[in-house]
Amino acid sequence: MGEAVATTDWEARQDSWDRQQEWYMPDREERFRVMLDMVEACVGTAPRVLDLACGTGSITKRLLERFPNATSVGVDLDPALLTIAEGYFAGDGRVRFVRADLTDPGWTALLPDGPYDAVLTATALHWLNVGPLAALYGQLAGVVRDGGAFMNADRMIDGTTPRINAAERAHRHAAMDRAKAQGVPDWAEWWRLAAEDPVLAGPTAERFAIYGEHADGETPSAQWHTRALLDAGFGEARTVWASPSDALVLALR
Repeated sequence: MGEAVATTDWEARQDSWDRQQEWYMPDREERFRVMLDMVEACVGTAPRVLDLACGTGSITKRLLERFPNATSVGVDLDPALLTIAEGYFAGDGRVRFVRADLTDPGWTALLPDGPYDAVLTATALHWLNVGPLAALYGQLAGVVRDGGAFMNADRMIDGTTPRINAAERAHRHAAMDRAKAQGVPDWAEWWRLAAEDPVLAGPTAERFAIYGEHADGETPSAQWHTRALLDAGFGEARTVWASPSDALVLALR
């Protein structure tokens, strides 16, 4: 008899990632909904999408559920999250994945099928400092087609309102503490469980060798993102959705 081949439940892994992310962002599904509303409004229902810093493919999953005729190219550097994404979407010809470092000046040369109708990203670019993020925005202006859209949903902090920020954070963290007491896994627990999965153990170890416990970055305001996108060559940019802690900025070429 041959050796048993290690397997994992990709749908369960995808769902567990969603639950862990929702622990930090209770409005996560609402901002995905608005993001896809604006995809439809700006570029239609069969877009060619670049899922930027795609992780497990959370955006792509929702994109294809809503727009079956869409296609997606997911790009990320994280080997563990890409392993989950590739397992989850295995056999779906609408989806391709590319491993690339967004801080590498030549990363866009690895992309197929461009330019794209829309480039979408969520809860990802906060690991970049503002200098590299502004440079990335300049690169993205050449990846989005004329008339196409870029959207970034992330933690965007207004430094001019420290008391509001502190109140919001305290309220959100109290809710997170209650959820954790009921067994919802946080970031560290999710990764501990991933490291115990025979299929993900190797990619998880590689992931931590690249990033450490958590990549450092910055969370500038939505106003900063708008200005940076306009400076990068986009024609229009503004916030199209906000919660007390997060925002969704849309830019058009």
